[in-house]
Amino acid sequence: MYLSLATTHQPATDLGFLLHKNPARLHETELGFGKAFLFYPEVSVERCEAALVLDVDPIELVRGKGGADGLLDQYVNDRPYAASSFLSVALGRVLGTAMAGNSRERPELAAKALPLEAMVVPVRSSEALIRTLFEPLGWTVSVECLPAGYAAVRLSGTMRLQALLSHLYVLVPVLDDDKHYWVGEDEIDKLLKRGGGWLETHPAREMIADRYLKHRRGLARQALARLVPEIEAEADGDDARPTREDGMESPLRLNDQRLEAVVEALRAAGARKVADLGCGEGKLLHRLVRERWIESLIGVDASAVSLLRAKRRLKLDVATGPSPDRVRLMHGALTYRDKRWEDADAAVLVEVIEHLDADRLPALARIVFGITRPRTVVVTTPNADYNVLFASLPAGELRHPDHRFEWTRAQFRDWAEEIGRAHGYGLDFGEIGARHAVHGAPTQMAVFRREAA
Repeated sequence: MYLSLATTHQPATDLGFLLHKNPARLHETELGFGKAFLFYPEVSVERCEAALVLDVDPIELVRGKGGADGLLDQYVNDRPYAASSFLSVALGRVLGTAMAGNSRERPELAAKALPLEAMVVPVRSSEALIRTLFEPLGWTVSVECLPAGYAAVRLSGTMRLQALLSHLYVLVPVLDDDKHYWVGEDEIDKLLKRGGGWLETHPAREMIADRYLKHRRGLARQALARLVPEIEAEADGDDARPTREDGMESPLRLNDQRLEAVVEALRAAGARKVADLGCGEGKLLHRLVRERWIESLIGVDASAVSLLRAKRRLKLDVATGPSPDRVRLMHGALTYRDKRWEDADAAVLVEVIEHLDADRLPALARIVFGITRPRTVVVTTPNADYNVLFASLPAGELRHPDHRFEWTRAQFRDWAEEIGRAHGYGLDFGEIGARHAVHGAPTQMAVFRREAA
């Protein structure tokens, strides 16, 4: 991937002082995923251009991942050349001082708006989104469409160099809509640090926060609450805003039926230590804590806000609530190994898998079924066949805006059976909710039973 930065400020060679990189040298930086090279293809008094080129090593991208599942996909992809979060990491490492707005030799220039140009290529995004992100910031945007859905982006305008670098640092991963590493709460600090002074007034700030934080809605809400104080009341409220999915399912009492079906499946399996993966606000945990046959409960979620609501719901900070030995809440990602819940004899994924990008499902399966291997795993997910019966749901749309997919009964069965064959689990399938003769029930469930070795 390639980024160029240029100025026509006179003398243009001052760009070298602003970037803290001598125009007469080739600058090479080792990164965890390859190398970054910075050089100057044009140096004159009238115009000076610096180019940052990333050489991403595909072998480093898979080194240490563990297991062979999905390795081919990790090798054969566009990560080595498409502009992405790799570029942001390189900006922070190679041009960190410039991003901070500092220049020892030319401090007055670092604080001054200069005529600047930038080009990023290739970008995996649409022209409409590129313009939506950069034009409100005052940039003149030119987009050249390239084959296979890529584009070359050119920006021009008069602005501080620090502002340009901050815009690129935040918005390039937003255009790519992915990050090459796990996103946690520390990413909120990075977003607010680089987006301070412009993100709070950007008309697409909600979408930027959502994409930058890999669609982790809890993290995005936290970021926006800190960025725009009036959002804080919503983020700290006891109840989340009702969604269209809630409105459609409420008359069916589907959530209650789901929880009861899961409880009965766990009871039948003889579960004693249960891990609720993607526990959200703790509704299932609240239901299970009343069951005397449950010895311990663990709730895991990537959203700190949801865990706070679960804590309140379960009254974990109240003397009359359950003991810390019986109920524990943990902040974590389901696609990474977490030894804190590996002693559970049952794991539950209630309406969780559809919130993950499809390319993350193999990692989830590897962690849950291949490494942790609880005796019982219960999975529920919407039945896409049933969607035509929701009068308020437009054709082709998903029930929830955060869903990445919704599977038909055949697709869910194929996925579950493949996992069962690969990891030694038997399967029982069930339906939750009133069953339609043709389209089935609104929710589908699979109970995985680990077979004896």
